[in-house]
Amino acid sequence: MKDMGKAVERILAAIRKEEQIVVYGDYDVDGITATTILVRTLRNLGAKADYYIPDRQKEGYGFNLSSLHRLIEEGTNLLVSVDCGITSVEDVAAIREELDVIITDHHLPGVQVPDALAVIDPHQEDCSYPDKNLAGVGVAFKLCQALWRRAQDKEFTDDMELVALGTIADIVPLLGENRKLTRLGLAALSHTQFPGIQALIEVSSLQGKEINSGQVGFTLAPRLNAAGRVGSAMDGVRLLLSEDKDAASVVATALNDENLERQNIEKDILALAEQQLKDIDLSTMHSIVLSGEEWHPGVIGIVASRLVDRYYLPTIVISLQGEMGKGSCRSIKGLHMYDALCACEKYLLGFGGHSQAAGLTLKAEDIEGFRQAFDEYVAKTLEPEDFIPTIPLEFEMTPQEITFELVEEIAKLEPYGMGNPKPLFGCRGVRGRGARPIGREGQHLAFEFGKKERPATALFWNKSAYVNVVNAEAIDIVYVPQINEWQGNRNIELMIQEWGPAETEQIFPDRDLLVKIYTFLKGLQSSRKTIPFDACVLTAAFSRQFGHISLYSMKWGLQVFQELGLLHGNLEENRYILPAPKGKMDLMQSPSFRKHAES
Repeated sequence: MKDMGKAVERILAAIRKEEQIVVYGDYDVDGITATTILVRTLRNLGAKADYYIPDRQKEGYGFNLSSLHRLIEEGTNLLVSVDCGITSVEDVAAIREELDVIITDHHLPGVQVPDALAVIDPHQEDCSYPDKNLAGVGVAFKLCQALWRRAQDKEFTDDMELVALGTIADIVPLLGENRKLTRLGLAALSHTQFPGIQALIEVSSLQGKEINSGQVGFTLAPRLNAAGRVGSAMDGVRLLLSEDKDAASVVATALNDENLERQNIEKDILALAEQQLKDIDLSTMHSIVLSGEEWHPGVIGIVASRLVDRYYLPTIVISLQGEMGKGSCRSIKGLHMYDALCACEKYLLGFGGHSQAAGLTLKAEDIEGFRQAFDEYVAKTLEPEDFIPTIPLEFEMTPQEITFELVEEIAKLEPYGMGNPKPLFGCRGVRGRGARPIGREGQHLAFEFGKKERPATALFWNKSAYVNVVNAEAIDIVYVPQINEWQGNRNIELMIQEWGPAETEQIFPDRDLLVKIYTFLKGLQSSRKTIPFDACVLTAAFSRQFGHISLYSMKWGLQVFQELGLLHGNLEENRYILPAPKGKMDLMQSPSFRKHAES
């Protein structure tokens, strides 16, 4: 890897001279784990090593010049960055004469590379390292390997659980070297001796279980990430470096609490973002760019991801702090976000990232110009079919065809993640029975289908609201098979990933059905003084009164009425409001109805 030799020589010289080394990291899981693994290695090699991670809200991503000057005043002789620094050209130039800097990063370089003592980043054009997709912790791990080889003539294979945590959390492709590092790390993670990781596993209720990539990505990583989102990422490093079980437990509990706080903040900002979208005709847009005063910068990336999931448009969410804005960007397949930002850079003060995710800063006064330029770039770059989300199935397979042997063979393809997704199977026209809520709070859904003599059990997380839909209508499902073992019994379960109405249920409401739906809503409002803000509840209630209607038909009916101004959603009170009609209803004024009528 380019400049690896230079970096190793300077670090070993600093160890011999007893110079102060500071590892400067990023505030996400990748940065936290990269900081931890390098600090541990340096200390094990006898170095005077400390660490610093900037505050997300006060200092932002990457190098912060005031923080660098403070570290110099405190006696730092050598600074080694992890998971950041590749675009910090001006900052490195400003302190070049006062501090030796080694940069290790995995983000894309800009036109110019910082004039540091050594720059280790496999994305550099003149770096011949074959695997370009390492996470920041992966690059830091390679530096640790090189240090141990040179200093101790040993192969470094420790701390693999840290590498797996950061690699999975940063959503880099789990192919090539990343696949091997993650596989080794997951094996270590399930039996880790790190008190901090043990405490994290315990507060996540995963103790005693074999940890897989899904549990890292959706359970462990969010809690560790909460340190940098709503608290201090320094706490994350403190947890992972801790050698005291009781002290680690205190920090892990605090991170768990911060994660709950993060979820509440995220929910509030998402509601505000949705409120803004009500005033935008998304049918004319190719992207979403939203901004809000004092939106917590630690969660806007998650909110952007939620909006992409819901609307499948490239999305940027900006937190306004006075005259400045910091944004998080999430893309869709086909749009390289970093390239898109390059095309709009005249509106930006700074930006960086990957093809699917990035960050930016800009002046508040430039947001509107940026919004238009970004949307124009997306419209020019993507084709109409790119805005239609698709699910890559291996093939359609009925549950009766799933065998234990097949599920066990599929498991050999793990670890799953970006670049190596779980194999998905599909089945059309499924009719469920016995649908019921499950889970501590009844938030999940379980049901059976298939032949009664050999039923298949399906589980759908956080979808208990659809219990009446599954019992009443045919659906198409996308699923992953897994083996459930309980008290000596082995059963095949289908974990539902996506679902939609079967073709027989995809009936767009005509004029007569819309009249029935409107009459039904009007009756609800007059009798109950409220209309539930839940299409599933409305579908079930309508079916009991007027006969079967599919959720598909009900949703489109509600959409048409909202477009005509005949129905309003009140998010604060979680209900619909049916105002008094103003004149005769002209269905062709609804874009959705008109589009369907003309197709």
